[in-house]
Amino acid sequence: MLDPLIRGRLEQAGAQLSEQVPMASLTTLRLGGPAAVLAECPSTVTLVDVVRLLDEARVPTLILGGGSNLVISDDGFAGVVVRVADAGVELGEDTVLAQAGAVWDDVVAKTVAAGLGGLECLSGIPGSTGATPVQNVGAYGVEVGSLLRRVQLLDRTTGEVRWAAPSELGLGYRTSVLKHRSDALVLAVEMQVRPDGASAPLAYRELAAALGAQEGERRPTADVRDTVLDLRRGKGMVLDADDHDTWSAGSFFTNPVIADASLPAVLDAIRAKVGAEARIPQFPGETGTKLSAGWLIERAGFGKGYPGDASRVRLSTKHTLALTNRGHASANDLVELARTVRDGVESAFGVRLEPEPVTVGCVI
Repeated sequence: MLDPLIRGRLEQAGAQLSEQVPMASLTTLRLGGPAAVLAECPSTVTLVDVVRLLDEARVPTLILGGGSNLVISDDGFAGVVVRVADAGVELGEDTVLAQAGAVWDDVVAKTVAAGLGGLECLSGIPGSTGATPVQNVGAYGVEVGSLLRRVQLLDRTTGEVRWAAPSELGLGYRTSVLKHRSDALVLAVEMQVRPDGASAPLAYRELAAALGAQEGERRPTADVRDTVLDLRRGKGMVLDADDHDTWSAGSFFTNPVIADASLPAVLDAIRAKVGAEARIPQFPGETGTKLSAGWLIERAGFGKGYPGDASRVRLSTKHTLALTNRGHASANDLVELARTVRDGVESAFGVRLEPEPVTVGCVI
């Protein structure tokens, strides 16, 4: 039960409060027990005031954006879930400034409609803008980190609001220093875009081929966006309430990066399992060689739709990297499937996959 005095101060700050709200209604996996209290913050000013109040009172707090990268336990969250709801977007000549609560794909769509290039390869990614630098979201050869100009942060230790440069964020493959800490909250994101209406140079073979282009070419942003959305729909990666393949957290495991010293042994283990002539997808990584998690999952015996029609959670029927809720699953069902897949890949190839979503109240 929230202290009445704190409740009154939250409402005075502009928060809209509800009790015992099912978290399943607020996440793309459609899983999770109740939030004891949900505090919706319609403006960034309200968000800052609410988080400062809760931190001062030492109330357990969970920050929620689009809910696209969360696995919340069946027990829910016993504290206050603060929902970031300011969706403001400002377009400049070569910049876009988006508040943390803006739906990410809406931001991309607005830049494309305005003839601004750079974000089009990131079309169709679910979730809010505030999560994009935390995860260093990326797709089809483009990462948010390569486009960032600055990020507005609330320091939850001091209460200070300030702008941080990308160099302060420790950006890496699907990670940043913000991902595994709770003392800094993203309030707004400013990104560099191109004013000429052309895309970033195409850096992903599948996308270039779908456009009938060569890697490195640039194409009209609207064409690239449409093609990216088509590719993502084919993999069940564009949200659709009627398609259970999209009831997911997107790619559930990150592509593993294997250190140079370990790579020969890993490749030998893979070839021993799948055949000496196998073409193993390999890509350069920052600290070694990146392998395809989806490819490893499938070769370890977990095909699309695993474990079958009767299961309440399955790998997507379109894409082995997504774990999906088929309509009546529990968070515990999902955790068990994630562990089965992770352990199976490790047993087969000696490669341990790491989950990409943030977990609340459960351990994978």
